[in-house]
Amino acid sequence: MVLAETHIVPKQENQIRIQEYAVGVFELCKTKSSLKKAIKKGLLKIDGKICSTANFIKGGEEITLYQLKDSKSLKKLKLSLGVIYEDDYLAIINKPAGILVSGNKFKTIANGLPQNLIPSSQSDAVIPQPVHRLDYPTTGLLLIGKTSTSILAMNKLFENKEIQKEYIAVAIGKMKASESVDFPIDGKKSYSHYEVIDTVFSERFEVLNLVKLFPKTGRRHQLRKHLSLIGNPILGDVEYGLENLILKGKGLYLHASRLQFIHPITKQFIDIKNEIPNRFRKIFAT
Repeated sequence: MVLAETHIVPKQENQIRIQEYAVGVFELCKTKSSLKKAIKKGLLKIDGKICSTANFIKGGEEITLYQLKDSKSLKKLKLSLGVIYEDDYLAIINKPAGILVSGNKFKTIANGLPQNLIPSSQSDAVIPQPVHRLDYPTTGLLLIGKTSTSILAMNKLFENKEIQKEYIAVAIGKMKASESVDFPIDGKKSYSHYEVIDTVFSERFEVLNLVKLFPKTGRRHQLRKHLSLIGNPILGDVEYGLENLILKGKGLYLHASRLQFIHPITKQFIDIKNEIPNRFRKIFAT
């Protein structure tokens, strides 16, 4: 068996059976039936001990999910990923467009990570897994955890907003030099800020802007929705773009360009900045 995923149970108001609590907790075991199979095969442990469906949890336990070495789910995905940074605890890769970060499909970033990263030598090493998400059409920097300790610590950093993310995009239409946007998303408070770097005139779109984007909250499709709501949709956004101004077949012009945070293990300040993609440069010659 190989360790796949680790989860620390937060405090519970009432005790709950493991088979009820753990549904959807693990990326590799999302359904109740798959969870029961894992328990039956002895692949799920609570505090290092193999559990059964009769076990209850109350909070503070460490739940670990294992995989069989000959499991079909360990079939290797041939996917070349650009590794920007890597150490024994975490990595940062360059996500290409048109691929899911994770999910039930075989072709995902998550399934391609083991073939692109050096296995961790730490005792709590796990199969590398993303600790945040980028949309299917979005490109750029994606943070990966390689040990259970680092994954839990980075989740906490995101929760406390201690990881600074910066994006770059091409937005359509006249814009202020900078602006903060605070439209709620799905009924929740949402904050973004943008700064215009460059502007060019376009025969079809009139004005195209190269903008830096700083999400202050992490709602789904936040940057895309916020720019669309102020009348400056991102070029190539077929979901939130204006009907007569949708550029098809070229992809979404949104790129995760920078990550800044304190390394949760080494305490080193990490500041990783990605280059502007060539397709952006072709528009702005920057």
